[in-house]
This record gives sequence, structure tokens and C-alpha cells, in this order.
Amino acid sequence: MKFIPYEVNTGSKNMQLDSQLLDFAIAKELKEPILRLYGWSPACVSLGRNQKDDFIDYALLHKKKIDAIRRITGGRAIFHDDEITYSYITPAEILPHGENVNSSYKDISQILIDRFSKLGIELEFGGTKKSVHNVDYCMLVSTGADLCYKGKKLIGSAQFRKGGYILQHGSILYDYNKELLNEIFHEDINTDCITSIKEINPEISREDIINLLSPVNIS
Repeated sequence: MKFIPYEVNTGSKNMQLDSQLLDFAIAKELKEPILRLYGWSPACVSLGRNQKDDFIDYALLHKKKIDAIRRITGGRAIFHDDEITYSYITPAEILPHGENVNSSYKDISQILIDRFSKLGIELEFGGTKKSVHNVDYCMLVSTGADLCYKGKKLIGSAQFRKGGYILQHGSILYDYNKELLNEIFHEDINTDCITSIKEINPEISREDIINLLSPVNIS
């Protein structure tokens, strides 16, 4: 596995780096995954690849010095602030179920399940029993692509495929500001739906999560 150590960048720089890494993997026909960990400064709203932006108050974001960008991956919007983000780029063919989108999420996310169990955090795959409409904030919707703790969403993930390779983004919520989320998404953020590392165990630091996912600890 190739590893890009944790660093903090602007939203546009983070998305540029992920796109470049995907193109690099395709051009070099890499046979092993690339894992990158990163943070965001300033805080940033990222829109899914095909998501409409009519819910965004750009004046509000400007006032609060929050960036807005569009991801290469799909899904709903994420507010990237107090979190650890990963990108995982891999040839689809090396995954047990790489040809199937839903199953490939599970192949990749199993790494996270195994790692977080070492901190006593037992994660499970999400799943929504019925379709959810008119929700713009990704963390309010739990699907089989996501990871939950005791029924609450902790990690939201999304994919993009190109040239036989998969790019999977994932947002690991370390902490969140409910009032700010309400302002940005014009939604009542139901805290029964989401959780964070700080809520699960306030003694776990951001650095603990970064170290947990470093290649030294991934077999």
C-alpha cells in the first residue's frame, strides 16, 4: 500500500490531489492501493458530483469563511470541519468484490471496521429501510456505504470509478457543531442519527485516529 501522510489543505487542493492520484494510479497501472489522510482549512462544504447546490447560502458561507467545492465522488453534501478524511484509491480487480459497487464499499470499509475495533469502537454497516428525500446533509442518511456506531452514523463514504480504478472518499466525524450544521443545511440536525469520536470516547484524540489508520498499523 502506498501512503500519503496526513496533511491539512484547502478544499480545492484536497480534491485536486485526489484526482491527480487517481489519474496517476491509472497511468502507472498500479497494482496496489493508495491511502491518503487529510484535513481541511478553512472548513469546507463539499457537494456530491451530481448534487444540486440550490440549498447553499453562499453569502452565509462567505461570512463564516467556509469554502465550498464539488467532489469527484457522488452522494450528498458534507461539512468538512472537525474530522479526519481518507481517500482510498485501488484497482477494482484486486478487491474480492470490486466489480460490484455496494460490495466494494464493504471490502474497503472492512479495513476501518478492523482498525476501529482496536479502540473498542465496534462499527457496523449502515442501511436505510426506506428512501430519504429532501435531505442535503450526507450524515443524516445511512446506507450500506456508511459505517455506524450503535445505529448512529460515524463515517460517510462515496465512490467514483474510472479506468478500472476506484476512488473512495470517507469522512470520519471527530466532532460537530449542531447549530452551525443547522444554519448551513437549513435542516434540524437530528443527533439521534449521527455520532462523533468525541461523543463515543472523549479521551480519543484526532492524532489517535490518524495513527490508527497509518500503514504501520494496517496489515
